[in-house]
Amino acid sequence: MSDAAPAKTGAVLRGRRGLVMLILALLCGILALPVIASGLVQGAGLGAKPAFPLARLLDWAASHVLIVLPAVLLAAILGLTSGIVVTRSGGRGLRPLVDRLVAASQAVPPVVVVALAFPVLGFGAAPTVLALVIYCVMPLLRGTVGALEAVPGDAADAARAMGMSRFQVLREVEFPLAWPVIAESLRVALVLAVATAAVGALAGASTLGTPIILGLQNQNEVYLLQGAAATAALTFLADGLLMIAAGGRGAASRRLQR
Repeated sequence: MSDAAPAKTGAVLRGRRGLVMLILALLCGILALPVIASGLVQGAGLGAKPAFPLARLLDWAASHVLIVLPAVLLAAILGLTSGIVVTRSGGRGLRPLVDRLVAASQAVPPVVVVALAFPVLGFGAAPTVLALVIYCVMPLLRGTVGALEAVPGDAADAARAMGMSRFQVLREVEFPLAWPVIAESLRVALVLAVATAAVGALAGASTLGTPIILGLQNQNEVYLLQGAAATAALTFLADGLLMIAAGGRGAASRRLQR
């Protein structure tokens, strides 16, 4: 009971924070509506300026998501695989090298990666996907390493004593115990990717950064407001949904344990 109460409280808090994020997503989405954005800009004394229709914003949002998802998937594969390797007895010697490489890649801003990759990969989504993969590997790697190292040694020792192989211990004991922390690192990586993917518009990728770029080019504050608000709305939406899902998964796990 002593362990169940804090876990239940944590799930409830995650659910509440998720609802707050969804409310913020709704508010930002309302700001991105053509009528609202135009009215706010005109009310600020900046004059009447055209706005993008809602359908256009939804198209950009869909393209934004289609860039983010494969990037996070690739980053997850790299981060989780590297985290598992460097926590095994045969791979611990690689950890300093992996840490340095990932830290160095994290130090490079995504916009710089896009600019450097552009001459090789050309216009479109590819430079953005590369930048997001590089940017998201670190939280996934550190989350995986921290989660696996936090697994009690007694649990793994007991599994080995029962005759489990190393892979079985990882799959059936270590990874399930480490999953809550790994899932949190996945949430962080996804939110970072959603928020950062807007820079892909600089390389010609169709994202929610596109109306921001067009707003700067045309000195149109309505476009700027719509792009910024829509990007924020999608970021809050992803964060809120993942928080609520994590809380629901934790509640379901506790029910199964009973």
